[in-house]
Amino acid sequence: MRIFAIQDKCKKNDIGYLFYYKKTKEFYIELLSNLSEWDIPLLLSSLYKKGIKSIDSYWSKEWVKQRIVPTDRQNIGQILRDNRLKQYDEYDLLMLTNGNCEQDDYCLALIEKHKLPEEIKSRLNKRISNVLTLEDNRLMVIFKNNAIKICNLRNYFKENNKYDVLIEDKEMFNDIKILTDGFGVGWGDNLVLSSEYLYSQGEDIPINAKDLERYLYLNTMTTKDVMSYLNCSRQYVNELVKKRKLIPLKSINSITIFSKAEVIKQKWED
Repeated sequence: MRIFAIQDKCKKNDIGYLFYYKKTKEFYIELLSNLSEWDIPLLLSSLYKKGIKSIDSYWSKEWVKQRIVPTDRQNIGQILRDNRLKQYDEYDLLMLTNGNCEQDDYCLALIEKHKLPEEIKSRLNKRISNVLTLEDNRLMVIFKNNAIKICNLRNYFKENNKYDVLIEDKEMFNDIKILTDGFGVGWGDNLVLSSEYLYSQGEDIPINAKDLERYLYLNTMTTKDVMSYLNCSRQYVNELVKKRKLIPLKSINSITIFSKAEVIKQKWED
């Protein structure tokens, strides 16, 4: 993961932070609170007015694309060759100019995670570490700050027609995925809910034994499961364990159990 401060060159202050995940080639933007409408990039202003400060991968990438050479540029091949780029890559092109753009006064500055302001650190801790589907279109969501919330999505789905399929198809609803670094959850590319929304909507309710048993059953993986999910060899899994990039929950005889959430992280962590 790489983190960049989005800086206003005129006012000489940060308005937010751009997160880039090399393995998944995804961008996410976190905007600071209490910004005026004149501080925010025009593309993101309508989202900010709705109270959305955590910008999803689609709109974050759209903002990035405004700052780089478009794919349909007539001489794009020559531009790539001149800059010794083997292929069109949004991140590589963005780094050529440090995010500068003639259309506005923003630029990017690489920073370390521990230098993020407390507001952003707190928001990152409210991203999702694990999720479990329950009956009646409910989710049990575990956040990185260890908060556990039950999110009842039934009414939200009914108010948004595109989610009708998740009400009608339980199997599809259960096929939920955690987005890169816990930014949210999704059922494919078009049906996505942010961690920001789930954290604010969820309620702290006691978890019964049945839900917990289901959680443990669906969210642990054996070594063979890990090999299948990561499409790798047993030797590679052992190497991850040796380097403490993947820490087993428990080993029983010849069977090693891993947290599914920790395995998923291997798909986006450097």
